[in-house]
Amino acid sequence: MKLEGVRVLDLSAFLPGPHLTMTLADHGADVIMVEPANGVGEPTRAVGYRDSDDVSVWFRNIARGKRSLKINLKDADGRRFFRRLSEGADVLVESFRPGVAARLGIDHATLAQGNPGLVYCSISAFGQDGPLRDKPAHDLTVQALAGVAALNRGLEDGKPAAPNIPAADAIASLTALSAILMALLRRERTGQGERIDIAMYDALLAWTPNVTGPVFAEDAHPEPAHMRSFGGAAMYRIYETSDGEFLVLGGSEVKFARNLLAAFERLDLLPFAQLEPGPEQEPLRAFFRERFGSRPRAHWERFLEPIDCCWAFVRSLKDAFEDPHTLHRDMLLRDAGGHRHIGPPIKFTHEPARPSLDIPDYGEHSVEIGEALGLEATHLAALRERGVL
Repeated sequence: MKLEGVRVLDLSAFLPGPHLTMTLADHGADVIMVEPANGVGEPTRAVGYRDSDDVSVWFRNIARGKRSLKINLKDADGRRFFRRLSEGADVLVESFRPGVAARLGIDHATLAQGNPGLVYCSISAFGQDGPLRDKPAHDLTVQALAGVAALNRGLEDGKPAAPNIPAADAIASLTALSAILMALLRRERTGQGERIDIAMYDALLAWTPNVTGPVFAEDAHPEPAHMRSFGGAAMYRIYETSDGEFLVLGGSEVKFARNLLAAFERLDLLPFAQLEPGPEQEPLRAFFRERFGSRPRAHWERFLEPIDCCWAFVRSLKDAFEDPHTLHRDMLLRDAGGHRHIGPPIKFTHEPARPSLDIPDYGEHSVEIGEALGLEATHLAALRERGVL
């Protein structure tokens, strides 16, 4: 696999870092979860819905294929153990608040002295510097301050709604993955490691090209109800059917509007699809609301099937994971116990992902990792007795 031989120390928690490091593990990296010796470890071990084996579904889908090291980094012996471990690592990912790693003595400057090739990636809400550096935050807070939560304003009530996907978490994870792989590629050429500073806030702002038009072009606040991506375009909008189902038109290209309106024998409405999104397209939106609202979902499935345009019905996440296409794409995996995992989305022709579906017990590999560092059994036993490991 692509990342065989790469060792990753994962000191992150919740979603951005752990999902990133699971992706590395799926493709062959040796990922060690560095969990605090606080009796809980990775917080998602105790968060959310639990499967039949009492394992958190969230944890199962960010921890597979990793090893677990339980360690107290507030203890001097714990820090010495960790620094020794870091000397053989290729990548370190942490998501502490800025300044915490330095106080623990495991910051980049310290660890790079023993391992100049280390790729050290910090993921935080607002970055390692700047006015918001020390502000505590999770995904929703970041989305609010980045102006993205405001884009979820309802078309009818104008009030922002909580996002359904943790976009700041997800985009920061993907951005960090890209940065780490770039740094590893550069290290192959130079032998030098890197210090990476990923802010969820920065990553989220970087993904707004399609909605920044009013801000940059007119120095104006976006009005979601009038924008292409949020319902201002008749061909990019959600419509209700007569039986309470919801139909999505999801492609505002004129060719798709022409195909759909030809099927309705209403090409006279095509000029409205050629206008800029907003109030000017209301006649076409009104037509679709009335027409789609007049018949049930089953009718529109038959009607739309032969038409070359972007359409779908809104379905649940359960429906999506049961879909034959999902199964064909190996996006649903089952382990030996029948427990479900989300499959890897990166599809290589050569050396594809081979995810291990094993989930580590809390601290399961602490002694094994210590032995690999050459520590004596009596020393390891003493560390365990003191709660360091």
